[in-house]
Amino acid sequence: MARGDGLLSHDLLPGEKGPQDECGVFGVWAPGEEVSKLAYYGLYALQHRGQESAGIATSDGQRINVYKDMGLVSQVFDENTLNALTGHIAVGHCRYSTTGASHWANAQPTLGATADGTVALAHNGNLINSAELMDMVFSEQGGSPRGEIAQGNTTDTALVTTLLKGDPSKSLEETAIELLPKLRGAFCFVFMNETTLYAARDTYGVRPLVLGRLDNGWVVASEQAGLATVGASFIREIEPGEMIAIDENGVRSTRFGEATPAGCVFEYVYLARPDAVINARSVYESRVEMGRQLARESEVSADIVIPVPESGTPAAIGYAEESGIPFAHGFVKNAYVGRTFIQPSQTLRQLGIRLKLNALEPVIKGKRVVVVDDSIVRGNTQRAIVRMLREVGAAEVHVKISSPPVKWPCFYGIDFASRAELIANGATIAEITTSIGADSLAYISEDGMIDATQQPRERLCTACFTGNYPINLPNKDSLGKDLLERSVAKSAPAAPATQAAPTATLEDMPASAVDVDAYEGGCDPGPDAEFEADLTPQDREPIKATIPAPEGSQA
Repeated sequence: MARGDGLLSHDLLPGEKGPQDECGVFGVWAPGEEVSKLAYYGLYALQHRGQESAGIATSDGQRINVYKDMGLVSQVFDENTLNALTGHIAVGHCRYSTTGASHWANAQPTLGATADGTVALAHNGNLINSAELMDMVFSEQGGSPRGEIAQGNTTDTALVTTLLKGDPSKSLEETAIELLPKLRGAFCFVFMNETTLYAARDTYGVRPLVLGRLDNGWVVASEQAGLATVGASFIREIEPGEMIAIDENGVRSTRFGEATPAGCVFEYVYLARPDAVINARSVYESRVEMGRQLARESEVSADIVIPVPESGTPAAIGYAEESGIPFAHGFVKNAYVGRTFIQPSQTLRQLGIRLKLNALEPVIKGKRVVVVDDSIVRGNTQRAIVRMLREVGAAEVHVKISSPPVKWPCFYGIDFASRAELIANGATIAEITTSIGADSLAYISEDGMIDATQQPRERLCTACFTGNYPINLPNKDSLGKDLLERSVAKSAPAAPATQAAPTATLEDMPASAVDVDAYEGGCDPGPDAEFEADLTPQDREPIKATIPAPEGSQA
């Protein structure tokens, strides 16, 4: 079977940033079932959370086998490969790189030795004390790391897998309970040894993780879509600060830390599938309500409301319902625009976003259009969208955004641009309106977004909007997607991280504490990523006052 080469669009088109999605994790304990195929379909449902590589490990009670490669789930696995992965336990992963580059050595699940066998581990999240963990690895292994780190793995996941070897007198479960409180940042782990499946979630619950029941087994997954696809019924979320173990005796739960919930609000805005439910709140209903609230906060006279597919659709439906302006589909999206490995010609590059999206002239021409999107990061995608609408005859284009202005980088996963690239940091609402060529622009308020999630403000992480970081940040030398590459290159322990205040804002920190512009990476999708790879140089060039921003453009 032909294999994908694992290249993203920005690998094929240097300088262009392509799809960058969060990691998806899946685990199953089900004697008598073809667990590799359950894992395959579970990962298939979670493909939106990771598109760089995929892998599955299985155990028959005696031996763990793993297969992983670069590419989409459907490209990595075929029938023969899955048939060879036998057993009653499986752990699966689809990846967008967190720490460490995108290459085969960093694909997951990772494998490591334990005191009495092997561990296979899959990780969704981004640890912020990787420098400390690397120091621990060097210390415990006498300055010469073994296992996957020695083989070129430069991920925070490999550090955790290595440290799970622990004391020879302790079980994997005991070692994990001791190690997990030492990890800082966002993590959802699904891991196993030869006999037991485990799952753990950080004390802040930044990323979602759920437990489901099969007729003769159990499933854990990043989202409920992973459960539903394999016929598992939803039982509950794995709690922040909880580790569960599943074996022939059933499910047992252990607390390794006190829960201090700070779930990522962007899961509700953009990251999760619309059919996800997080903390008992439907993601779809949250997005529809964000649209309704956006309409209450920013009325405008228009003829139709259209979404930017697919992420803007629920909010556009809510906006139309609340405003009374008819909802319409103004764009046709190519349903097969997943990753391609064929580099477009220069002529095709000039088509830009039209490779994935076409505006419907009969719907748009002569209309005053409200176009709803989930966020603005650099502004390039919105500029391309507005240009397309004007080219097919839109009379007016009013852009409505169902999240507040993104002004801060994420240290817990989301691959936003640097602060210098975030358009909301360098321009007013009126200037952004002009830059993207719209007649008006409005963002939802922070309170409106939070109210739509039906979550208490104190249980959400809103750092990308507010700069308030709930998890302590290390110093700038201990951040960065290539942190472990740098550390390995030096062949020495990294400097330990310095502690910040319990809840820190970047303004409160000394300049030496954190360099937000130096941080790149994360494992969640950067908003705008779906179409970013197809933007043309024209899309990236701000419009210079060709369409003056109207008075009263709303924030």
